[in-house]
Amino acid sequence: MQIHNLGFPRIGAKRELKFSLEKYWRGDISQSEFLAQSRNRRHSNWKIQHDAGIDLLSVGDFAHYDHVLNTTLLLGLIPDRFTSHKHDDNNLLDLEFRAARGQAATGCQYAASDMTKWFNTNYHYIVPELSSTLVNSQSDVNVDALLAQFSDAQQVSDNRKIVLVGPITYLYLSVVKQEEKLFLLPTLLKRYQEVLTKLALTGVEWLQLDEPALGLELDNEWQQAFSQTYSTLDKGSLKLLLTTYFASIDHHVDLIKDLPFDGVHIDTIAEKTNLNTIIKRLPESWIISLGVVNGRNVWKTDLVSVYQKVLPLYRQLGERLWLAPSCSLLHSPVDLEQEQKLDEEFKSWLAFAKQKCQELALLKRAIISENSDEITLYSSRALARCVSKRIHNEAVKSRVKQLTVEDFQRAQPFAERKIIQQSSLNLPLLPTTTIGSFPQTSDIRETRAKWRKQEISDAEYTALIQAEIKETIERQEAIGLDVLVHGEAERNDMVEYFGELLEGVTFTQFAWVQSYGSRCVKPPIIFGDISRKKQMTVEWINYAQSLTDKPVKAMLTGPVTILAWSFVRDDLSREKVTKQIALAISDEVKDLIAKGTKIIQIDEPAIREGMPIKHSQWQHYLSWATASFCLSAAKAPSNTQIHTHMCYSEFNEILLAIIALDADVLTVETSRSNMALLDAFEQRAYPNDLGPGVYDIHSPNVPSVEWMVNLLEKAQRYIPQERLWVNPDCGLKTRSWDETKLALENMVLAAKQLRASSR
Repeated sequence: MQIHNLGFPRIGAKRELKFSLEKYWRGDISQSEFLAQSRNRRHSNWKIQHDAGIDLLSVGDFAHYDHVLNTTLLLGLIPDRFTSHKHDDNNLLDLEFRAARGQAATGCQYAASDMTKWFNTNYHYIVPELSSTLVNSQSDVNVDALLAQFSDAQQVSDNRKIVLVGPITYLYLSVVKQEEKLFLLPTLLKRYQEVLTKLALTGVEWLQLDEPALGLELDNEWQQAFSQTYSTLDKGSLKLLLTTYFASIDHHVDLIKDLPFDGVHIDTIAEKTNLNTIIKRLPESWIISLGVVNGRNVWKTDLVSVYQKVLPLYRQLGERLWLAPSCSLLHSPVDLEQEQKLDEEFKSWLAFAKQKCQELALLKRAIISENSDEITLYSSRALARCVSKRIHNEAVKSRVKQLTVEDFQRAQPFAERKIIQQSSLNLPLLPTTTIGSFPQTSDIRETRAKWRKQEISDAEYTALIQAEIKETIERQEAIGLDVLVHGEAERNDMVEYFGELLEGVTFTQFAWVQSYGSRCVKPPIIFGDISRKKQMTVEWINYAQSLTDKPVKAMLTGPVTILAWSFVRDDLSREKVTKQIALAISDEVKDLIAKGTKIIQIDEPAIREGMPIKHSQWQHYLSWATASFCLSAAKAPSNTQIHTHMCYSEFNEILLAIIALDADVLTVETSRSNMALLDAFEQRAYPNDLGPGVYDIHSPNVPSVEWMVNLLEKAQRYIPQERLWVNPDCGLKTRSWDETKLALENMVLAAKQLRASSR
């Protein structure tokens, strides 16, 4: 039996990759220094896994920015706009960053590639942009970097495999303009064939081809394409491990069983799957890799339960059985041993990426020896969380049970609310606002750090944060924005901040997970029933509103997003947890309104990513997810304007659910897609106010007035001007004040220009 890993976190236990990236982008370190640090990070990752007991190391899971972008670079499919200007052709690193960010150390600005969520996770990938011209171009496949890493890994272990995004998933997730995606498949396969041939010639034995798209309910055309792809590719001496995750593949076993694979990886965590039935239908020569440890959560595995399920399969399969996490550990924090301040009881319930590798090694020993004594002790600690007295709050459970239909509905329909709100707010045509956060400067971070370390008093902390809020209000007034925000200087993260103010939630120091590029988040850990400890935002919003006559929008994070961006105890009902969170947010909404707040934004960027992989399972999820948002906002009277924000979502897939949220104003990410996401509204009109993002805050580029006017004119094809808002596509936390000021000034000018032209 071999144990292997599908992928390991890139960022380092203390976000070392993040800091290397940002130093390189600022020009603080040279390219050679950055590449050396990245090489050290890869070596460290391999050694952690090897020392934890992983038999077969993965090469190719590491990325400076994103593994899908790595595949694009490897295939030679970078869009022309990033290569058409004069650049050093050998500077592949800056080519990578031009595509990801629209800017690199060598200068020049471009429209960055689109970015969206990797299936139903909070990880963002860089969307490939394909066309027949590009795929048929003379650009070269380049496997040199991948093979160099494969050679490097030999210093840690001879037992290695290469990881690559499979062609069907790569094409399925791509944006293709002017032609059908599958029209490009034959030419794309020529590039994949070149990769496979070169890997085989250099002695690579195993190639892990990631095809998570196989968990989808693919139509006949895509099923035929899958069969055609793997019937066409000549693997040569390579052994191919078809790797699936995030969903079961029971429905596609007949599709794969006659194809020339040498093994398959099955995620046993995401959905119930009938392993015995599947294995009987697969070739007897195949490796069967089972994902038996949850790669997307932090709770210890009940190894006894896994042992009882896997031992009969091991007796049947012998060396053909491999064990692994359910998916890449990219979605897990790195190392629990870093946590020195975490409550010991909580710590005994948890396992991060390193510990998950150790779990697999422990399980392997137990199965081979058929001795479960060691894992019985381990599992007793894992299951202790389910019986701990600390997890229950009967008052919260009772409150959820007593909810009625009226608790989920606003008192009046949108058309009536809009008239009342406009009378109260008196906003201009095309009102301008932001999504909430403003730059988190080093001074702000230092203030929060000192306060947490008790180096400054509560009074000193409040005064310093109020000073930041005051400056943020003054800057917005000078820029000329219509609806202001307080800037969120007191918040470390939009979920972590609220989690700290909720019962039933705990926190770590170093449970960082990559969201995109250098952006990392530290999800809260939900272990029990949820309730609000105290008012969470009222004090800061009241202070901000006292500084201006313009409306200040209060900023809350929605219940579905708090759920999706947290590590939720694995035996809890996600639906019930979300309703508990919604009630806590509703309490905050009522307190804000009581203090005179007229506009409240309840962000829900994670509604789309929380959906099951399979379309047939969507409706149940969407019904309770949208109901939870409505529960959080329903107590707002008609003269209170409720906003929500979503980013990187495919609206055509969930448009009815978005409409069902019944937010007065919806702000969305559309700038990277050049407003293409609004095509969904051609099929069904959006009935409420909409703020399509007019510039990409994830790129350091400052958009021109003309660029934003053009985007707004496109938006007017879908939404009447009287229901359009003007805003960036996301919060400004990661940007500098210089970039922010210039971009927002241009945004205000764009709104004024369109107002003038409409008179």
